[in-house]
Amino acid sequence: MSTGDKGRQDPGDKEYAATLAKGLSVLGSFGHERPSMSLSEIAAATDLSRASARRLLRTLVSLGYVSHDGKMFALAPRILELGFSYLSTQSWIDRAEPLMKELSHAFHESCSAAILQGTEIVYVARTAAPHRIMSTTIAVGARLPAFHTSLGRAQLGFLDDGRLGDLLKSMTLRPYTASTIVDRAALIDRIGKDHAQGFSIVDEELEKGLRSIAVPILNRAGSCVAAINLSAHSNRTTRNEMREKFLPRLRETAETISRSLA
Repeated sequence: MSTGDKGRQDPGDKEYAATLAKGLSVLGSFGHERPSMSLSEIAAATDLSRASARRLLRTLVSLGYVSHDGKMFALAPRILELGFSYLSTQSWIDRAEPLMKELSHAFHESCSAAILQGTEIVYVARTAAPHRIMSTTIAVGARLPAFHTSLGRAQLGFLDDGRLGDLLKSMTLRPYTASTIVDRAALIDRIGKDHAQGFSIVDEELEKGLRSIAVPILNRAGSCVAAINLSAHSNRTTRNEMREKFLPRLRETAETISRSLA
């Protein structure tokens, strides 16, 4: 998990449960780079006092969502119930998975679906290629920076300018590779152009050698609910091949999934 987008509190909302929000921020502070933390580290990561963090952690340990070995805290297996509960309510994922598998087998490349959550994407379905294309293993629940992935940019274009600007201001852009776009104006321009053409190609911006193309999945109202992509190593597939060979089948699959949405 990540604290990538903590949400925006309306100061005039008297029903806003600040304690619940703080507890969720504690859960969200754990992730791949911080699988376990001390009390002080969690307090720093969540901008909470040590006393507040301690109370929240004791509650989360008691409920079974966090484990404690006497010094370090970590997420406990029960946290999976929250993720699986969400997935079980998304019936489109079950319908999408066989279509994604068929697409992956047709091109012998990885096919993934992800939702946008703040400044990150969260993978909700994935069919991996027989060959590895990323240095890290990507599985359901994994998160990546939305602004530097095709799955993210395919969805970011549906946000209004104000929200898109707020998200960019909330994060520190860093170059993952020499090709990473780190200029805010250039990123907004790229997202706008991708939205206009209906697909996004991200070429070695997140990891050298990784090239991917994504299209949005829309509900019947035309709102974007997720995105689907095909990823390949740059040595095997050019940008033109992605547009000419991958894109038609990718769009067809996305449209089939979109038609199943309410």
